[in-house]
Order: sequence, then C-alpha cells, then structure tokens
Amino acid sequence: MNILNILCIIINFAGALAIFLFGMKLMSEGLQKVAGNKMRSTLGKVTESKWRGILTGAIVTTAIQSSSATTVMVVSFVNAGLLSLTGAISVIMGANIGTTITAWIITLFGLGESAKVFSLPLFLGALALVFIFSQKSKFKALGEFIIGLTLLLLGMGLLQQAMPNLEEYPKFLEFLGSLSDHGFASILLFITIGTILTCLVQASAAMMAITLVMCYKGWIGFDVAVALVMGQNIGTTITANLAAMVANTNGKKAARAHLTFNVIGVIITLIVFRPVMNLIADITTGVVGSNPYTAVGAAGYSPEAIPLALAFFHTFFNVINTLILMWFIPQIVKIVNWMVKAFKEDADEDEIFKLKYISNHWMNTSELDLEAAQKEIEDFSKRVIRMYNFLPALRTAKNEDEFEKTLKHIEKYEVITDRMELEIAKYLTHVSEGNLSEEGSQKVGAMLRIIDNLESIGDAIYQMALIRKNKREDAVHFSQDLNDNLNHISQLVEKALSVMDQNLHGDYSKADIEAAYQAEDDINEYRDLLRTRHLQSLKAGIYDYAIGSTYSGLYALYEKLADYVINISEAAAGTKRK
Repeated sequence: MNILNILCIIINFAGALAIFLFGMKLMSEGLQKVAGNKMRSTLGKVTESKWRGILTGAIVTTAIQSSSATTVMVVSFVNAGLLSLTGAISVIMGANIGTTITAWIITLFGLGESAKVFSLPLFLGALALVFIFSQKSKFKALGEFIIGLTLLLLGMGLLQQAMPNLEEYPKFLEFLGSLSDHGFASILLFITIGTILTCLVQASAAMMAITLVMCYKGWIGFDVAVALVMGQNIGTTITANLAAMVANTNGKKAARAHLTFNVIGVIITLIVFRPVMNLIADITTGVVGSNPYTAVGAAGYSPEAIPLALAFFHTFFNVINTLILMWFIPQIVKIVNWMVKAFKEDADEDEIFKLKYISNHWMNTSELDLEAAQKEIEDFSKRVIRMYNFLPALRTAKNEDEFEKTLKHIEKYEVITDRMELEIAKYLTHVSEGNLSEEGSQKVGAMLRIIDNLESIGDAIYQMALIRKNKREDAVHFSQDLNDNLNHISQLVEKALSVMDQNLHGDYSKADIEAAYQAEDDINEYRDLLRTRHLQSLKAGIYDYAIGSTYSGLYALYEKLADYVINISEAAAGTKRK
C-alpha cells in the first residue's frame, strides 16, 4: 500500500462520512420543523416522574438523532433551575434509548443492497414533496427529512465502498487480530479506543456507522464491535461536559450524571459480559439463522449477522441499564454531588454576566435552539425589570453612600444588558444559518427585535439614573407635586413592563397585545397631561428652568421607555399598530 492509495482511501472515507453526517443533519432538522413548537418546549415540561422524563428524553432524541444535543439542552435547563437534577437524569436515560434508533436505521436500510433499493424511490418521493408542497412548510419539511434519510443511506453505501478489502492487506489484518486475541484485556482496550475516537469526532452516530461497516466488511468480530459501542457510549458524554464547563454547579452535575450513568452501564455489562453476548447471539441466530460469532467465510456465515447483533446489543444495553439504574437515581445524585462540590458565590448572581440557557458549545439543532434563546430572553426581561426597580431608591436615598451604591447597581445592569443583547444576537444569527422552518425564521426576526428593544430599555433606565445624579449634584429639588407625578408615571410604566414580561413567556402568538396597547395608551395620555401642566407652570413661574428641564427630561424618558416596551410586545405578537 503506497502513500497515494492511503490518501485516496482517506479522501473517499472522509467524503462518505461527510455525506452520512449531512444526511443525519437534514433528517434532524426536517423532523424538528414538522414537530414545531411542541418539541421545542417538551424538555422544559418534564416533571419529577421518572417514566415521563425517560419517555421525553427518548422521544426528543429520536427526533433530533443526537443524545449529545438533548443532554446539552438538559444541562442548560438544570443550569437555569428549570429542571431538577433528578428530572435531568431521567431525561438523560431516555436520551440513551432514543439514540439507538440510528443503529437500526443503518442496519435495516443502510447495509447491503437495501440502501440501493430504497435510496432512489425515497429521493424521488422527497423531491416531489419539496416541490409540489413548496408553500406548505410541514410537507416540505417531511420531504427534507426523507432527503436526509436518502443521503444517510447513500453515505453508508459510500462508506462500505471506501473501506478497502483487508484480504489485500494481510499485515493490517494480522495487526487487528493481534489486538483482539487478549481476551478480556482486548475488550477493555477497544472500549478505550471507542471512547477516545468518539471524544475526538464528537458524533457517536458517526462512530456507530463506522463500526457497523467494519463489522459488515469482516474487519472486526462481534466482541470487539460491542466493546467499541460501549466506548462510544462513554465518549458521547464529552459534549455535554464541555458545555457544562461554563455552567453553574447544577449544570455541571447534570453533565457528570450523563457520564456516571454510561460508565456504570458499561461496568454492569462487563460483569455479565459473556451471558449477555450469548443471549444476543441466540436472538440474532433466531432472526437471521446465522450466529454473529461465525468466522468470515465459514459455513453459515452471514455478513448481516454482526451488524444486526450489534443493533440488538445497543438497544439492549441502553434499555436494560435504564430499567436497572432508574431505581438508583437518588444514589447517582449522591455520586455527582460528591464529584462536583458546590461553590459559594459572593456576588449577586443577577449582577454577573452569564447566559443561563445558551451554551457556548452550539449544537446546531436549529428549531430546538430557539427554546434556549426564548428562555434567555425571558431572563433578559427579568433583569431589565429588576434594573428598573432600582430607580425609586435613587430618589429616596438618605445619604451619598446609599445613592452611589444604587447607582453602581444600575451601571452594572447597563453593562449586562449590552452584553446580553450582543451574545443573544450572535447566537440567533448562528441559529438562523441553520435550516429553519418559516415559523422558526419569523421567530428569530422577532427575537432580534425584542433584544434590541430590551437593551434600549436598559439604556433609558441608565439615562434616568444619570439625570437623577446630575439633579443631586446640582441641588435641584422637586416639589411634592412633581414627585407624585413622576411616581405615578413610573407606576404606569411598571405595569407596562409587567405586561411585556408576561408576553415574553410561553407562546408568542398568544401574547396579550391589547393589554400592552392599553398600558401604552395610559402612559401616553398621562405624559400629554404632564407636558401641558409643565408648560403652564413654566409660564406661571411656579418653578425655574433648571427644575423644569430636569423634570421634563425624566417624564419624557419614561414615555420613551414605554415605546420600547410596546415594540417588544408587538414583535412577540407579530403585529404593528397602525
């Protein structure tokens, strides 16, 4: 084998793997579009029921074809306090079951002649759906899903072709054989190899595809293939643990729970390794009439036997381990509590810039990413309202230290609002580059408008704080009547902010836009009244220009802030007042 041959094998193999992974991506995005809002919010509604959590994890992972993506979202929800650690562990267990569907798709349709038989009809049918129903997003998304499945099958076929015939390379075959001839030590070795390779690739589905093709080609035996699969189950946890590096203590615990569950599952399987292997072999023999331990070329050998047995094992491994370990979730919680020690945060958590739901380790799950973005926007709204609630303390501050302390709180929040807008916008831009549904694209546009106006609210609040600071430094004093007027418009704006916050929770299409418009009308009417009285007071000489300028500047900023508030509700509802 010369360098040119090796280079050609690597290029063909990489190209086939790229087509396979792209097919999986299209499948995932197509299913997400079909599912719509329901699947985006499924993970956030998990209760403490073990069975509900397991079912949720299995369904979501089956849809998006990535246990890593599901687990990363679980880490985000735990990090934000939306999901308990106990609930998260049950979802992770379900995710491990959901990911087994990949092996079955490949085994049943992607190996042998099946891929050729199914690929062309599937592809033509999918094209028909995409073009005929181009205006109907659900049918179009279904077509994209089928195209993804077709590309997955095509990628599997190309992977098989890219694998060289090892009979032409006896030395390499001898090397593989030497690694496999050390009994239980070989099993541990290939578990390690499977773990390392999956950590590097960060796609257990891709490693499963490679393992199945190696089995089909006769490169590796059943025991070695099973060891690689167990290693893949450990290696796939690296994604969530990387995402948890920037999470809080609970987020880290959720990621460690994924690792702990998979490692314990491997240990349990190793303890009963030979009986389990014999059981899988008997089941496979009963289905295809060939034992997966039959040597290549020997009587009764079938190339389908090992891939089928491997799919049986993958499902058996995850289902049985879940059924066993689901009763020991409290013990797993104790283990991860020991692994991740809680740390004390001295500062007010709300005054530390930290995205709670959006992970730096983006998973490209398109539609599902919007759920994390919406939760982050809800937190953005909460921070802005808390920033607004500091304003009254500037007026009632008893001394300079109390005033400066409150002002510093507002300054911190102003910096945070700037950074939150930047980071969420960057994330939404990344999401929009994916294959979103029409509904998803519209929601991204609405969210970008929302965060822009939330940041503007933060700027308006900061400007009010600076006016209060200048008023204090210049010894400008308001009468009780002026203070009462500002207090009243402040309360009207507070009500508008509350309506805005409610409209940002849940389904945007159900936003109460009428309540938002009523709140805005109340503010505009009162602002007009204040403006009329202000002009009359200036003419009558009731107060001087310095007081009048400061006073009018404040009530004008309240009204301006209210404009940003109504913009947010309009963006959520998808409406614009004429």
